Amino acid sequence: EQPPAAPADPIAACTQYATDFATYSKDVKANRESKITVPQLITLGKACRQAPQLVASADGTVQADQNVQQAAVAATTCATGTQVGDPLVGNDDPKLPLVACDQDGSARYILGPAFLEGTQISDANASVDPNGVGYVVNLEFESEGGRIWADYTQSHVGQQAAFVLDTQVVSAPEIREAISGGSTTISGGGQGGFSNDEARSLAEVLKYGSLPLSFESSEAETVSATLGLASLEAGLIAGAIGLALVFLYCLLYYRMLGILTALSLVLSGIIVFAALVLLGRWIGFTLDLAGVAGFIVAIGITADSFVVFFERLKDEIREGRTFRSAVPRAWVRARRTILSADTVMFLAAGVLYVLAVGQVKGFAFTLGMSTVLDLVVVFLVTHPLVIVASKSKMLSSPRFSGLGAVQRLASDRRTGARSGAAVKEA
Repeated sequence: EQPPAAPADPIAACTQYATDFATYSKDVKANRESKITVPQLITLGKACRQAPQLVASADGTVQADQNVQQAAVAATTCATGTQVGDPLVGNDDPKLPLVACDQDGSARYILGPAFLEGTQISDANASVDPNGVGYVVNLEFESEGGRIWADYTQSHVGQQAAFVLDTQVVSAPEIREAISGGSTTISGGGQGGFSNDEARSLAEVLKYGSLPLSFESSEAETVSATLGLASLEAGLIAGAIGLALVFLYCLLYYRMLGILTALSLVLSGIIVFAALVLLGRWIGFTLDLAGVAGFIVAIGITADSFVVFFERLKDEIREGRTFRSAVPRAWVRARRTILSADTVMFLAAGVLYVLAVGQVKGFAFTLGMSTVLDLVVVFLVTHPLVIVASKSKMLSSPRFSGLGAVQRLASDRRTGARSGAAVKEA
């Protein structure tokens, strides 16, 4: 759906832009769905902050309008550290004027059309100012960029040249003289010049911010805050139901071993929650519906590891071993199977994460992380708990262990074997 057209009058467009941007910002901060859309803000922002009347054109066909300048400057919000960014980032037209803010939001600039692209900067580095105190930033231009820079500085001595990245002015030094030779030096930063950190930061922005990057949209989806929260809650409820069913099955089928399974799964859940909190703080990871699906699948993977171990344990007991002596042998046999299965699952999740796009990456990420945590829990929690249980007289008794039927079967086999041997001797 195309956004409504902006008013033809730049001043009216600025008035509407300021009002809509304020409304949208309040809605975002309040975490509620806004009637104002980003495409609307982009359309109004271009009509206001990139109005041709902001500066006089080179051919003299357009004259600067002071009223338009004042309206555009007043409508431009320069607050930093907010949840709402500049809607013109990546959407501005470099061939048109632009009202932009500096990086700390303390100043607004009325800029003319871009005369030099960032791709013409071949290198940027920081060094000590040889003519004073502090540091300076040295720029090297490509051959064509050097020629354009020389022509521009020759005709604009005494004026400022703004270096802009993502609609923000990162530096606006004054041109003191015509600069030729394909290089230039930026000094400033206050009375003492740039500090080392300031100069290095500016050099990195000018150098790496000029890379010609382009992005292709692979997936776009708009979900209201209410619907997204409801879907996430439904996914978490589904996961809780699945976990409860696993608990119930393990308790009915394995009894004491089922209790150990429940303890292991609870601990696994705590580890997963802690990992999500840390990832959220470190890399800004957020749990979405696809991620919840990955965790739900991982519940089955973890339960499968327990089943493999416990069934191997039953096999050893059927062969006539006691619970205590069966645990180490069963663990050796089950360990190989668990490692093989989890390795295959982790590789599949890794391949899916690399090749997939959009929400599928979230599913692959949580699935891979849960697979690793499954190994941690089985090796460091479940196995030690089973060893402790096998050494306890109460927990290893047939009444509590849930292995009574298997132990009786093993006893019957031994009795039958002894009877057969006695008949043969007779």
